[in-house]
Amino acid sequence: MTLPIYTYGQSILKKVTEDISPDYPDLKELIANMFETLTNADGVGLAAPQIGLSIRLVVIDLDVLKDDSPEYKDFRKAYINPHILEFSEEQVSMEEGCLSLPGIHENVKRSSKIKVKYMDADFTPHEEVAEGYLARVMQHEFDHLDGHVFIEHISPLRKQMIKGKVNALLSGKAHCSYKVKTLKKK
Repeated sequence: MTLPIYTYGQSILKKVTEDISPDYPDLKELIANMFETLTNADGVGLAAPQIGLSIRLVVIDLDVLKDDSPEYKDFRKAYINPHILEFSEEQVSMEEGCLSLPGIHENVKRSSKIKVKYMDADFTPHEEVAEGYLARVMQHEFDHLDGHVFIEHISPLRKQMIKGKVNALLSGKAHCSYKVKTLKKK
């Protein structure tokens, strides 16, 4: 089932999320619905707060990049209770967008390599190092779990330049091809 994506301004996007346990209700179905929602929205990552849930759950699907990046063929993973343990000092700037901020794209500096711990969909624990684009997507999505969005990482000047687009989202105007849950217009 495709779920509506919460747009910027929704209070759920500012909350720090809670870890979940293996007995979380209908978890496999939720993960499947998150992947379906992500695919429908043409995204590569989706965090639970973006669908209105304050839990530490992220899905990432990089298979769409397989033509240019063969290493991502069939890369489709759920990350339960993920946490970043280490960030590399080296940072790389790259344009990012977000399903919760449709129409806004900005360059963001992020660590080129991170060490993460998480559990997979079967609650098997993992600890691994991620580099490059995967590290960027993880940092972006895991930020959502701590109540942050990517525009918090841009300069004050860039924030000023996108203020009109942000205000449009805050007034309930989201233009995109997927289902969204916007703030109510006043």
